[in-house]
Amino acid sequence: MDWTEILAFAETTTDRVGQQLLKDFGQTLGQTPGQMPGQVQATEKSDGSLVTSSDQWADAALRAAIAQAFPHHGVLSEEATHIFPETDWCWVIDPIDGTTNFARGLPLWGISLGLLYQGTPVFGYVHLPPLKQSFHGFWPGTSALDIPTGAFLNHQPIATRAEPPSGNQVFNVCARSTAVLQKPFPCKIRMLGVATYNLLTVAAGISLGGVEATPKIWDIAAVWAIVQAAGGAWVALEHNPIFPLQVGENYGSRSYPTLVASRAELVPIFQPLVQFLGKPS
Repeated sequence: MDWTEILAFAETTTDRVGQQLLKDFGQTLGQTPGQMPGQVQATEKSDGSLVTSSDQWADAALRAAIAQAFPHHGVLSEEATHIFPETDWCWVIDPIDGTTNFARGLPLWGISLGLLYQGTPVFGYVHLPPLKQSFHGFWPGTSALDIPTGAFLNHQPIATRAEPPSGNQVFNVCARSTAVLQKPFPCKIRMLGVATYNLLTVAAGISLGGVEATPKIWDIAAVWAIVQAAGGAWVALEHNPIFPLQVGENYGSRSYPTLVASRAELVPIFQPLVQFLGKPS
């Protein structure tokens, strides 16, 4: 595998798609009769989440780009293909992570690409067009692949934070995990509305930890590689491991409660406070 080619493909493809999404985002704000400024047309999916025509366009554009550049790779995507394919290499894509932010005019959302080898992520790329930030990372895990391990933000190396929890440190929650506020928490709480960025702030040394109560596989596939390459600790709050994904399984509705900490020593501090988010075995 040519990892330089993989990185260049992820970078150029998400940049191209991101430029169009930024145009769509700016053009649609407040231009439909009856809409408030800062809103775009969106519909609700069966799981209650929002989807826009921009999501669907970006999903198709990413799948087409992968098919052209890597015709022998499989694809798992939020808006189209949920069955894990029988290929060694598979891309897991989220065309717009943070669709609610996108639809309501909040300029914090991103495009996520994760590359899996035999069901486990080894490369992740997340581009956040409104912030002009791009995260990527290589993480071989237990595979025997020859991969240049590391995590980067705009091509600069990043690493997790070493400080202990305090009132001057940050921990991120999602909309479905705000119950953590019912008890004292050792850090300041933030909620960003974008699952990938929630956890990527840990990789970048911005926050000490983050939790996502109901992320889907496309929310976490890319971030899995980046966070661990940066030195972070990943904890599945369910008893069963997340990866490797299984051929023929439908991942469209499955959620993976997840805790990420900046280092393993903080897991015993944070995990008891968020473990209730894990489903019964």
